Amino acid sequence: MTTRALVLFSGGQDSTTCLAWALARYDHVETIGFQYGQRHSVELDCRATILEELRAMSPTWDKRLGEDHLLDLSLLGQVSDTALTQNKAIEFQKNGLPNTFVPGRNLLFFTFAATIAYRRDLKVLVGGMCETDYSGYPDCRDNTLKALQVALSLGLEASLVIETPLMWLDKADTWRMAKDLGGDALVRMVEECTHTCYIGDHTTRHAWGYGCGECPACELRRVGHRNFLAIAVGDQA
Repeated sequence: MTTRALVLFSGGQDSTTCLAWALARYDHVETIGFQYGQRHSVELDCRATILEELRAMSPTWDKRLGEDHLLDLSLLGQVSDTALTQNKAIEFQKNGLPNTFVPGRNLLFFTFAATIAYRRDLKVLVGGMCETDYSGYPDCRDNTLKALQVALSLGLEASLVIETPLMWLDKADTWRMAKDLGGDALVRMVEECTHTCYIGDHTTRHAWGYGCGECPACELRRVGHRNFLAIAVGDQA
C-alpha cells in the first residue's frame, strides 16, 4: 500500500481541500508550491498559515504532515503573456480559452513535483485540477493528467500515481468535501485562510472568503459556497 504523497499546494481553496484529503488518506504527506510570477502571489503568503491551522486541527494530521517545498519557477512568468502573469484585463482569446490560461503550467508543476517525489520516495502526486468547475484549461483535463502520469512514470522509471480528488466535483461539492474531512472547523479555515482571487485581492472579505468578487475564480467560489450552504440547509430540513 502506498503511504507517501506530495500535494501541489498553492494556498487556494482547491489545493487546501486536496491537502486535507491526502492527510486523511496517507501516512506521510509533503507539500510543494511554485512562485511563477503570478499576480495573485498573495496565495503563497497564505500557505504557512494554512499548514499551521491543519496541524492544529488534528493530531493525526500534524503527525502525517511533512516537509514543505517552494520552488522558483519565475521563468514561466517571464515567457507567459497571460492575465495571471501580467496586469491585463481577463478576457477570452481567439482560440476560445480565457487569457488566464498559463500554457504548460500544470505540466511543469507536475514535472518538477515528480523530481522532488523521486528523490524523497513519494509515490503519489496530488493536484486540485477539475473538469467540472473550471475555465476550460486543457492541462486540467483528466486525459491530460492520465497521459502525464504515464510519461512521468516511464521517464523516471518509477511508478508514480497522479491523484485528482476534485476532478469530477463542482465547487459546492468541494466545500462539502472540506466539511466531510474536517467539519465546520475546516470550512471556516478555508473561508478565512485560503486565497483564490486571480486579481490578488486579499483585503475584501465576503461570506466565502477574500477576493475581488468579480473575477472568474471569485465567481466560481462564491456560487459554490452559496450552493453548498443551500444544500446544507436542505439536509437539515
